[in-house]
Amino acid sequence: MARTVVGSAVVVREKFFWPDAQLNFWTIVMLATAGTILGVFAEFFVIQQRMQQEVPWIIPYGITVGALTIIWILVMLILIAQRRLLPGVVMLFSFILLVLFIAGIIGTALNLFAGPNISGQCNTYVNNMSGSAYGSSTDTLAWLQQNNICQCWNAAFAFWIIGTVFFVWIMVMASQVNQNQYG
Repeated sequence: MARTVVGSAVVVREKFFWPDAQLNFWTIVMLATAGTILGVFAEFFVIQQRMQQEVPWIIPYGITVGALTIIWILVMLILIAQRRLLPGVVMLFSFILLVLFIAGIIGTALNLFAGPNISGQCNTYVNNMSGSAYGSSTDTLAWLQQNNICQCWNAAFAFWIIGTVFFVWIMVMASQVNQNQYG
């Protein structure tokens, strides 16, 4: 433990040792996850606005959660550089983001699979029509855009799940760091 004497008070700071390789891997995957979620839902927002359609709640939600995750990772990187990354803080903010990611999984799943769902429309208008969309025509461009939208929904759903798993992992890692299992 490091001790610092400030006036007549003694401040005790404990050092925490984070596993570098695991933390770096987690950071890279989560930046990719948050960036994908942010980018996909930002694209959906632009499409909905351009088509003058109502924007479902999951779209601004995805943009917000993706941006918050990137901001949290940047704060973590700053704290890592200053050697002040505390396991308790990581567990708290990771839990908050974990709950937001679980809500994102549910919201995306409802849009993909429940009621008049996106997955069914993708099967009807994209997957079953792939044989007729060739050549230089507006039909081909329309099919390509629809195919992109369908794949983006699937990617968003997958990255919500990846983010959830990785937030559980960082919480377990922070717990182990707190118990000095890596030092």
